[in-house]
Amino acid sequence: MAAGAASASEGPLVVLGAGYAGVRLAREVSRRAQGGLPVVLVDRHPVHVLRTELYEVGKLARAQGAGRRLAIPIDRVLRSSGVEFRSSSVERLDLDAHRVHLGDGELTFRYLAICLGSTIAYYGVPGAPEHTHQVYRYTGALRLAAELKAKETASAGWPKGQRPEVVVVGGGSTGTEVAAEIATTDWRRVAGPGARAPHVTLVAGAVPFLAGLPDGLVQHARELLKEAGVDLSEGVNVTRVESDHLALQDGTNRGFHVAVWCAGVQAPPLVRAVPGAHGKAGRLKVNENLELPDRPGVFAVGDVAEFEDPRTHMLVPATAQAALAEASVAAANVVHRWRGEPMERFVYREKGMIVAVGTGKASGSVRRLTVWGSPAALLKRLTEREYSASAGLGRAPPGL
Repeated sequence: MAAGAASASEGPLVVLGAGYAGVRLAREVSRRAQGGLPVVLVDRHPVHVLRTELYEVGKLARAQGAGRRLAIPIDRVLRSSGVEFRSSSVERLDLDAHRVHLGDGELTFRYLAICLGSTIAYYGVPGAPEHTHQVYRYTGALRLAAELKAKETASAGWPKGQRPEVVVVGGGSTGTEVAAEIATTDWRRVAGPGARAPHVTLVAGAVPFLAGLPDGLVQHARELLKEAGVDLSEGVNVTRVESDHLALQDGTNRGFHVAVWCAGVQAPPLVRAVPGAHGKAGRLKVNENLELPDRPGVFAVGDVAEFEDPRTHMLVPATAQAALAEASVAAANVVHRWRGEPMERFVYREKGMIVAVGTGKASGSVRRLTVWGSPAALLKRLTEREYSASAGLGRAPPGL
């Protein structure tokens, strides 16, 4: 019987989203159930994207947009896993009827895992969607890389002393990594010997720079940003974006040739429309089993889920590290529910946080120790390799 025709009581586990969380969950359920529980993975794109590496726009620009290393075909990811893949958009969820409405049909599920990731949040700032780039999606990172290379190439013919002006909006880890990456890339190698080093400004806004991270990590990140030549603007939010400048809350303007929006993410509209309890940025609140309250068998994992640690009363961060940890527990609980076994509680154990601050440098906190510079950068690279291996991709090839 085809998955779409199955009744809810005998249908498959349907996993929505082929990011880190979705891929790990689908593969682990198939392995644990030994083929007894069908698993269908749904994503509109036939590739799995290594999102933790999309911030490396300098490397993408040098590769002339050919970022094949960052987009792995799903059939390779799911090889020998027993997981069925369906390439389609998700249009609507009917949890009562156990049905997922797709762009090309529908699926009836026995269990459901929502792993749809996040979308960029512009917070209603006029002009931000039209005039800024983003790195939260593969195509967005490629467009930014191409635009930066074009401006750098053109700068060779500009009047003496003029440099490309780049502004990055958002003082979290994403904005910090992107700003430092752009500032420390060897653009002469990328765009030709006449290219001029860009002047990069990181606009952190009213939210404290790297809010929520350990003080030692934040201080070292500040020092490394300064060393990289990035100007840090704090305390004033962006109120409007025009084609060539930002308007700030204090009435001043900041001109740019390229602007990047890294101010935050939110749950996709489809997720925000799901009935039930929602948390910050529209994320779905989940219980200790990572299920939606009062919806046994419906799980939310990764960026779409909000889980409050009962020990610390802190929200588990929306990071790849957390998403992979949640996916493993959710996978175990899908199989436990299928077998009628006791469920597992999710307990998040932070392994550490590393923020890349330019080529070959980083700042981080690992097991209560603050690390920075080259050792931190190496640790981050090893962690990214671990992420790709965890998705069954093996070791990523060096370079692009």
